[in-house]
Amino acid sequence: MVDDREWSDPALVELRKRTVDPAHGRVDNILAIHSLDPASMAAHLALYRQAMKSTRSLPKVDREMIAVVVSEINECHY
Repeated sequence: MVDDREWSDPALVELRKRTVDPAHGRVDNILAIHSLDPASMAAHLALYRQAMKSTRSLPKVDREMIAVVVSEINECHY
């Protein structure tokens, strides 16, 4: 994994703009792990955004809560 503050690949630089956590100024490890393959990072980001997209019946905050509960049940810290 390449530290996101050292990304120089143009594809990674563009992805960093879309993935950096403004509160911490860093890219979460779950995405940064893809730094050796920018295409897989873009795919992961697209999948996440689609999965978490709000709908009339299930807002994003509820989807996030479901993800937290499932991760806890599976003993996954992400």
